[in-house]
Amino acid sequence: MSQTRERPPAQAAGGSPGAGGSQSSTGAGRQPGAARPPGRPRSERADKAIVEATVDLLAEEGGVAGVSIEAVAARAGVGKTTIYRRWPNKEALIIDALAALKEPFPAPVGASVRDDLVAIAQAFVSNKTDRKRLDCYWSIMGGAERYPDLMARFTREVIEPRRDVIRLVLRRGVASGELRADLDVETTLWLIMGALAQRARAFGVGPVPDDFATRVVDTLMTGISGH
Repeated sequence: MSQTRERPPAQAAGGSPGAGGSQSSTGAGRQPGAARPPGRPRSERADKAIVEATVDLLAEEGGVAGVSIEAVAARAGVGKTTIYRRWPNKEALIIDALAALKEPFPAPVGASVRDDLVAIAQAFVSNKTDRKRLDCYWSIMGGAERYPDLMARFTREVIEPRRDVIRLVLRRGVASGELRADLDVETTLWLIMGALAQRARAFGVGPVPDDFATRVVDTLMTGISGH
């Protein structure tokens, strides 16, 4: 069942603003609520408070159902109209809040596939060491079936651009001969991300070792290297 989008009371008779949702950029370096109408200058402090309040509610209240524009406004100390001037609906706000949780992957330097993959893997793991980030992310994943439209958009706008960075490195490695010519890029992508994500969320085994990301890449490279 798709989520019901909220809209400001003033729009009730005339249709919701921005029917297509906010046009967000990728998760790498994206600024919350990038598109806005002309008018009063935006307050970076208000933007930050709104995004942080959304993240807190996602983590504390068990996901999307626990977030409302009213609750975000109250926690951020702003009016609902302040939020609606920046985001057309709850979905757009949540997408930007989730994007803000993820540090951008480092741009591939190109010196070697191994070095690029290690840098990406280390950035991926660093995203998973913050308890609030993990609680927020897994609360969203737990309710994915109830909010298919939001999850599809989250995957498209935030997750896929990050996966594309890994795909780029792997395909470049195939082209340069560093990796096997018959490499299955998609399977290799999931081997990397799956190992890192599952280790980060594993309970009872302690924190992720500092060298875990490097070990994952080096172990994988023994099987996919072109030499």
